[in-house]
Amino acid sequence: MPYSRAMAFRRLAGEHMGPPPPTLLPGSTVGAAVEMLVETTSAIVVIVDENRIPRGVLTEQDVVRRIAFRLEDSAALDGVASRPVRVIRSGDLMFHAIARMRRAHLRHMPVVDDRDQLVGMLTLDGALAAINSQLVDQIENLTQADDPAGMTLVRAAQIQVAEQLFSDDVPTPEIQSLVSHINNDIYRRMMRHCVATMENEGRGSPPREFCLIVMGSGGRGESYLNPDQDNGLIIADYPDDQHDAIDGYFSELSERLTQAMHAAGMPLCNGYVMAVNPLWRKTARQWRAQMDYWLAQRNGSALRLADIFFDFRGVAGERRLAAQLRDYITDRLHNDRGFLREMYLQDEGFGVALGLFNRFIVEKNDKAHRGELNLKITGTLPLVDAIRALALLHGVSETGTLVRIANLHALKVLDNDEADYLSGAYHHITNLLLRQQMADQRQGKEISYYVHPDSLTDREDDMLVDALKAIRDLRERIRSDLGGGLF
Repeated sequence: MPYSRAMAFRRLAGEHMGPPPPTLLPGSTVGAAVEMLVETTSAIVVIVDENRIPRGVLTEQDVVRRIAFRLEDSAALDGVASRPVRVIRSGDLMFHAIARMRRAHLRHMPVVDDRDQLVGMLTLDGALAAINSQLVDQIENLTQADDPAGMTLVRAAQIQVAEQLFSDDVPTPEIQSLVSHINNDIYRRMMRHCVATMENEGRGSPPREFCLIVMGSGGRGESYLNPDQDNGLIIADYPDDQHDAIDGYFSELSERLTQAMHAAGMPLCNGYVMAVNPLWRKTARQWRAQMDYWLAQRNGSALRLADIFFDFRGVAGERRLAAQLRDYITDRLHNDRGFLREMYLQDEGFGVALGLFNRFIVEKNDKAHRGELNLKITGTLPLVDAIRALALLHGVSETGTLVRIANLHALKVLDNDEADYLSGAYHHITNLLLRQQMADQRQGKEISYYVHPDSLTDREDDMLVDALKAIRDLRERIRSDLGGGLF
């Protein structure tokens, strides 16, 4: 049965994949592949390496071509299989898979996990059967040409879909997740565009494997309507004497990417947290050394940069580089109360918007927003920072705030009431913020994180007070958890 419009845009490829197709190792013969297709009645055979990473695909069409060219059964499968392998990640949104299969005229697509290992297979017929037929046009709008002009159209369609989901009462965190997925898809497609452009200009292919990462709200999957760029690169290790040539390539690639994203409607980061800045473009070994340096220094600059970095997520390229670095960071920070205490002290200045007698603390200095609440700086940010500190302390590797809360609850770090109040606080504040941003968008106003208290109903006002009180209580508790009341 097809899903509703709202549900279809939130479905993940992994939720609709079937079992993995049959596999063979590199060096297998055409005869072995054909025999496997016949025995399993599968439509494809995937060539995987020793780590189950897809390296080639043999389809029924390839078999027909093999018969036409009268290849012997003993012929090497590598010479017949289709390459490169088009795959979808199990955590990617299903509409991306539908668009890719339709455009490439594919009926089947292997599904891989975040470490690029084969975990299943998606069929076009099955995917289309799961969605409403009228969604196909919107899927096309969200998957335009891989250039800045096409991505500008995707950004416009993204807002329309978000507004539709909001009007359908889809929870705001799920809309944020969708917006983040679409932004990540724009990053991936712009990266492909920039790499292809450099190849066409004779600059060659990337000299090393790499992973593009996003940080901040994008890394947590919590983007709003108008995020700026927060990105970096993890590059596979290489000898020091090759630095100029290899980093020179990635420096230019980063410059092209950030400018392409800017042209597509994602502004440059005012704080220069972008891969074009060498601080955010390093090899895997250099990132580990940078992490060790931050942990050792614990000064204001090191703590601020680490705070920015810790919510990173791999979005393009070899994402296993990001997964490996995430494992390293999680292990290094687990139970490191000293560093996390110092980092949390850096964030303590961002208090909640509640003063004496639980009255709202509103903006006084910014004339454009005087009397309004900045629900990011004095609402979600104090919650995000506090939950991040607790999650890192207890070895939770996930980056999303709600997922972190759920994991901390499962670990009995948060009790039932704490988890319920904090999850509710996040839902309510993000709902107020996104509603205001959509209203500002429709009216042609600058999109910000300000909400006027007068725009709230009495019930929303009461719920906001309760939400901010829960966050304030959490911050008081963390002072004890991280330092035993010593700071």
